[in-house]
Amino acid sequence: MVGSIKWLESRPFDHHDLSQLIVHRSKMPGADTSTPLYAVSRSGCEVSGVTHVTPTDLLEAWR
Repeated sequence: MVGSIKWLESRPFDHHDLSQLIVHRSKMPGADTSTPLYAVSRSGCEVSGVTHVTPTDLLEAWR
């Protein structure tokens, strides 16, 4: 798993963020195109190809 946290109030995780995450994944030792991508974002996610984790998801996982 490779992930990104975007805690912005006014912009969701978008194509630009996904592109950066894909580049970072390509530089991670042992990661390849089958390595899942995750985005933690408080303002939503407007792209596919990444698992979106919300603030509520984080709180529920903590409990």
